[in-house]
Amino acid sequence: MKKLRILLIVVALFGAMSAVNAQRVVKVYPKHGTVVTTIHKPKLVIHKGIRYHLADGVWYKTRGRKYVVCAAPRGIVINTLPRGHKVVLVKGRKYFAFRGVHYQRIGRTYKVVYI
Repeated sequence: MKKLRILLIVVALFGAMSAVNAQRVVKVYPKHGTVVTTIHKPKLVIHKGIRYHLADGVWYKTRGRKYVVCAAPRGIVINTLPRGHKVVLVKGRKYFAFRGVHYQRIGRTYKVVYI
C-alpha cells in the first residue's frame, strides 16, 4: 500500500510538471522586410493613401497578394491597442508601447508617435 501511494505521488508530480511546461506560449514576431502570404485577422488602416494591415501588433504593407512586414507609420491612428501593450512614461507624458512602437492616446483613438 505504501509503494502504491509513492507511485501515485510520483505520477501526480510528473503530470503537474508536464502541465506547467505545456502552457508556455512563445510568440515570434517577424522582422521588417519579411514577406508572408497570410495574416490572421488583419485590420485594414489607410494612411496617406497607403493600405496598411495590423495583426497581433505587427504592421504590414501589401505587395500583390502578399504582405511585407514594415515599421508602423508615424501619425497613423487606430481604435484599439494591441493586446499585451505596456504603459510607459516619457518626460512625464503617458504613452502605450508594444514591440517598440509607441502610441499616444488622442480622445478614443491611439496615434503612432516616434519618441
